[in-house]
Amino acid sequence: MKTDLTDTTASKINKALVKARRAIGTPAVGMVLTLVIVTDEENAYDALKAAGDASREHPSRTLVVIKRVSRSPRDRTQSRLDAEVRVGADAGTGETVVLRLHGEVVDHAQSVVLPLLLPDAPVVVWWPVNAPLDPANDPLGALAQRRVTDTYACEQPVKELAARADAYTPGDTDLSWTRITPWRSMLAAALDQVACQVQGVEVEGEEFNPSCELLAMWLADRLDVPVRRTRSAGPGLTAVRMDTDCGPIVLDRADGSLATLAIQGQPKRAVALKRRDTAELIAEELRRLDPDDTYASALRYGVERLKQENGGDAPAKGEGQGGGREAVPAPVESAAKGPAAEATAEAPVKRAAAK
Repeated sequence: MKTDLTDTTASKINKALVKARRAIGTPAVGMVLTLVIVTDEENAYDALKAAGDASREHPSRTLVVIKRVSRSPRDRTQSRLDAEVRVGADAGTGETVVLRLHGEVVDHAQSVVLPLLLPDAPVVVWWPVNAPLDPANDPLGALAQRRVTDTYACEQPVKELAARADAYTPGDTDLSWTRITPWRSMLAAALDQVACQVQGVEVEGEEFNPSCELLAMWLADRLDVPVRRTRSAGPGLTAVRMDTDCGPIVLDRADGSLATLAIQGQPKRAVALKRRDTAELIAEELRRLDPDDTYASALRYGVERLKQENGGDAPAKGEGQGGGREAVPAPVESAAKGPAAEATAEAPVKRAAAK
């Protein structure tokens, strides 16, 4: 069921939601959280579709905030709020309100969103594109327990990672970090099968891919060994090689779907490691509403390395052209080291835990 409201208010939108729920026979509110999507018209459809798919796992009230740019000075002084209310089959398993802000109200989006938040339910704000440099201090971000950005959508993702580290606040996260969850789980599980000392790591992937950078930062931070970044044609992450005193451990994914895990002295294994779509990524983030300390530790380590090596997206000094390697210096001792048998998806250790 869809209801269009032109030049409306938050009070009228709430009344339209109640009326729509009664019309389809579900007067009770069964939502577990409020998901606020801040985007533009160009990316609104894809973001809304991903949120709708994720709502099958996390029934939520989805508020899509679209800030419309006024063309003339006169229009910029006239505030108007248009809304589209979707309930039932048109909104997946939750409720959706598309808010289009015009004029001066664009600078006060939080005053429109606040009355529409579900009472006593967590709030997650997601910027598919054009995220603020400091999400926690953004007026909308300040309303949320979790703030989701995506550095992959930025023009200079490495510089964006540095800015994210400088402004990090517990509750911040990045879909570029979420993309490497299966890689982190697989690598930690591989180390858990052997009792060897890791001596060095090589991460191979697309140039300027923030997920590759984050995985390299995480490995350097947690294993306390030198890590090298090698460029490839992709797609995305293509391989990780860990050199140990028992032989190499290689996780190779050349086609973006099926990977091969090779451990010295064991037969090679094919493992499913497909590239996930946005709906799966946002659904994973909605499962966890507490601060991600592992992400924070990896992000902060990476900022120091990037500033020392290349200061941004430019190649490091002395780096060869066309597929050269960017060497990551041996990391300093981190204060955020986990225990030797930490959870698989969180962090591997330098020496694998005995079974």
